[in-house]
Amino acid sequence: MEKKWWHDKIAYQIYPKSFCDSNGDGIGDIPGIISKLDYLHDLGVDIIWLSPCYASPLADEGYDISDYYAIDPRFGTMEDMDRLILETKKRNMYLLMDLVVNHCSDEHEWFQKACEDPEGPYGNFFYLRDKKDDRLPTNWRSYFGGPVWDDLPGTGKQYLHVFHKKQPDLNWENPALREEIYKNINWWLDKGLGGFRIDAIINIKKALPFRDYTPDRADGLCSVNAMLKEADGIGEFLGEMRDRTFKKYDAFSVGEVFNEKPEEIPDFIGQNGYFSSMFDFNAAMAGSSEKGWYDAAMVTPEDYKRCCFESQAKTGDTGFLSNIIENHDEPRGVSRYIPQGDCCPESKKMLAALSFMLRGIPFIYQGQEIGMENKPFTSMDEVDDISTLDEYQVALDAGLSPEEALKAVARLSRDNARTPMQWSDKLNAGFTTGTPWMKVNPNYKQINAEAQMNDPGSVLSFYKQLAALRKHPDYTQTIVYGSLEPVWENQRNLMAYYRKGDKTLLVIGNFQKEEQQVTLPDGYQNVLLNNYDTIRIRDNCISLYGYQILILNI
Repeated sequence: MEKKWWHDKIAYQIYPKSFCDSNGDGIGDIPGIISKLDYLHDLGVDIIWLSPCYASPLADEGYDISDYYAIDPRFGTMEDMDRLILETKKRNMYLLMDLVVNHCSDEHEWFQKACEDPEGPYGNFFYLRDKKDDRLPTNWRSYFGGPVWDDLPGTGKQYLHVFHKKQPDLNWENPALREEIYKNINWWLDKGLGGFRIDAIINIKKALPFRDYTPDRADGLCSVNAMLKEADGIGEFLGEMRDRTFKKYDAFSVGEVFNEKPEEIPDFIGQNGYFSSMFDFNAAMAGSSEKGWYDAAMVTPEDYKRCCFESQAKTGDTGFLSNIIENHDEPRGVSRYIPQGDCCPESKKMLAALSFMLRGIPFIYQGQEIGMENKPFTSMDEVDDISTLDEYQVALDAGLSPEEALKAVARLSRDNARTPMQWSDKLNAGFTTGTPWMKVNPNYKQINAEAQMNDPGSVLSFYKQLAALRKHPDYTQTIVYGSLEPVWENQRNLMAYYRKGDKTLLVIGNFQKEEQQVTLPDGYQNVLLNNYDTIRIRDNCISLYGYQILILNI
């Protein structure tokens, strides 16, 4: 494998609206991000990914872009962005922005021109079909519920949107549209970006010609995934985008890729893959149900272990996965993967190390490094996320009571990860001097960065130790490029694996509150990381405390 500059890096995702507010308007902004760069550098972060801060009506919190060349005034100015790029470079850090090119906003100039003249050049930037009174062009259901078709204002046509109705899908079959996208990507790379995280990219290729599929719910619609399974040829688009943009700049690109087939992994992240890396969503998809969130199963420690090892085995040394516990589209990982009632500093550290030591690029989502948890929901009036609102209605339609439906969707709501960053125990968790756009999680008095900064036993300090271990000259070659070999896979609620390179490291996590034992085949040289003060070993038999994590140099 050709070594690239991003292989040994640690990444951190910022959700700008909820990270740090510099002007007291209750919304996080770019100057606020700049003020926290030293915090991120001290954590060990090399790459920062910003969720969208482009001009947007925020129908889907910025993933509906109305101008790809402008910063939304809520977040600051283009001068602020230029300063952010400069300040990250001063700290030898790289900045990624979100590349959202499956769709734009219905307030984008392209869509406005398509409405004015659907038969003109901009009409072909989108998927338009003649409106028929008796039926929709297809029976596909959007990701946010309801049909994927809506009326094109002022015309006799309808347009396709696989997400929100204010997010019309862009027609990648049109070379003129692709040229506009490449021009914008290169404009940002010329500004000094280190690369992009690429949103919802699998959706850019549709199965043509459009047709109906078998309905999978009582609404008579089918999941848009039924169509995507039949869509062939996305590689032509992705390969062209790579060659016209990222490759020319040696830029880092990480794809939001779902449902890839094992044989496609070399195409996506191999030696000349479409992307530098792609996220591993295997654990995030565990327990999901086609019926909806209300029917989703709890993810057990055994599920989590199986998902991680499946992804590692499937990828091998073909390329680099980007490993996550959570992101802006998921609930908090410690609330999802740690058994209910067992969230504590020890279990959070264990989960952190199990993910961080996997082969691939570790991504930390804001607040993950201090162990932020899901927020308590008492009413649907507190919900901002459009996906949660849809899933609540799905649960009601399935016969759940309002109380049951609220409980069902609260567990998986995207709002769990979008509450303001908990900086301190001061007013509004130190996020803003004004009224925060979303309520702060009430546990900020107990869980905040300030309280953990000088506490060597804190979750934050443990993340710093993990980052330092990954960068340690004696171990970085093994952690970054070494193979991963699971061990004791059949021992319940134990997740353990070797990382083998020029050194041999053993990662052992007791994924339960009860103690359990493992016997090493041989002894160990030293303990590299331990979330307890002691290690109990006799005749190579280790007695593990509840949620103990050990990283041993074998």
